[in-house]
This record gives sequence, structure tokens and C-alpha cells, in this order.
Amino acid sequence: MNVERSILVAFLGNYLINTVVAAVVALVPASTGGGVLTPQYISFVVLAVIVVAILTWWQGARGLNAAVVFGVVGFLVAIATAFVTGVAGVLAQTGSLSSVAGVLPNFWPFLANWSTAVLLGYWVIPAVLVGWWKGRGAAPASPMM
Repeated sequence: MNVERSILVAFLGNYLINTVVAAVVALVPASTGGGVLTPQYISFVVLAVIVVAILTWWQGARGLNAAVVFGVVGFLVAIATAFVTGVAGVLAQTGSLSSVAGVLPNFWPFLANWSTAVLLGYWVIPAVLVGWWKGRGAAPASPMM
């Protein structure tokens, strides 16, 4: 499997999820009740799963190993993009590297949030399912001697 292509496809997927899916989900009426599991959030996760499944199919991840690699690469690309976006945003707003250094410790609580687990889930689970589906008829790889 081509890891460089996986990175590019994952970056495209991250862009599509964060812009197109978020824009479509904005059309879902907002919930007046509090809570985390709102119709908008559920719609976002469902559409993100569909996008990741389509991208995994397009990437050509055949088998569980290739699918897990693609899902993990997508998750890591999403985390790296969030980090770079946050740092660049603070630097653009303040113009100060000391302000960036003051914000960096806030990234770790962001990673410890439950939404990071949801992010991991919607990148890895559909990738694994599509990889399993595409690889179930393939012959097992023979060991190199």
C-alpha cells in the first residue's frame, strides 16, 4: 500500500469532512435541548463515516492491514491538521511566538477529550469494514523466501 497516497487521500478526506460534511450538517435544525448527542452531531458522524468508507474504497485498501493503516493515517492527519491549524491561528491573531508557546499545553486536553475517540472511530472503523469487505475474496499473501 502506498503510504504517501494514503496521506494525500486522508488529507482530502479531512478537508471534505471538516468543510463539506460540516456545511451539510449545518442544514439540520439545531437542537434546543442541551447534551452532546444532538441530531447535528449524529448526522456529522454518520456522514463522516460514509465519506471515510468511500475514500477507503477509492484508496484501494484491500484487506485488514491496509485498511487499518489507512484509518490510522487518516486519524493522524486529522490530529496533525488540527494542531497546525491551531498554532497557525494563534500566530496569525497575535503575531507572537510566546503566545503560541502559551497555547501549546492546551492541545493535550484536546487530545484527551472523548471527541478524539469519536474521530479515531470514524476514521478506523469504516476503513476496517471496507478493507475487510474488499479483501475477503483475496488469496492470502505468500511469505517471501
